[in-house]
Amino acid sequence: MEETILAEVIGKNITRLRKLANMTQLELAEKLNYSDKSISKWEQGNGIPDVRILVQLAELFGVTLDDLVHEHVDKEVLPKSTKRRNRFVITLCSVGLCWCAAVVCFVLMGLLGPELRYKWLAFLFAVPASAIVVLVFSCIWHWKWIRIISISVLIWTVIGCVYLVILALTGGTQNLWFLFLIGIPLQLLTLVYFMWRRGVRFKR
Repeated sequence: MEETILAEVIGKNITRLRKLANMTQLELAEKLNYSDKSISKWEQGNGIPDVRILVQLAELFGVTLDDLVHEHVDKEVLPKSTKRRNRFVITLCSVGLCWCAAVVCFVLMGLLGPELRYKWLAFLFAVPASAIVVLVFSCIWHWKWIRIISISVLIWTVIGCVYLVILALTGGTQNLWFLFLIGIPLQLLTLVYFMWRRGVRFKR
């Protein structure tokens, strides 16, 4: 890549990332201990920052050095903080849809069968459904600890749902507390599996 083209690519990336961070050229210059004229020169493609400044820029914007020096045609590169925020919002909205579905089910059961006593079960099943949604996104985006937590929540809430449904259907005559014993080996297996995966990665 010719130096002039490289300078233009870096300049465009600096401009884009600076605007995404809601920073002016002067504010960026102050963080780098440079003049705003230098920032303007880089953004116009009239010069290339030295490696030390490029590293500082990458750390400041939460991107990799590669993201700064390459042109991204097919994929828009966002700062890590923006990616985390977007992923959190997507996950939160998806969980919200589970609870919206629970509300719809509750209302429909109330309209179609006012005599139904167990309409609240719609909200009960929304909890493991939410855990499944979070688990799916944590697998996609490699959120290790969120994955462990969501699996744990899924295990205990499914058992809790089964327990409460049986109590509701039998009128509370069945004492099924021992169902929760099933969750103990499942929880231990989950922890052992993730510890094993961590050990395999460490050896690699």
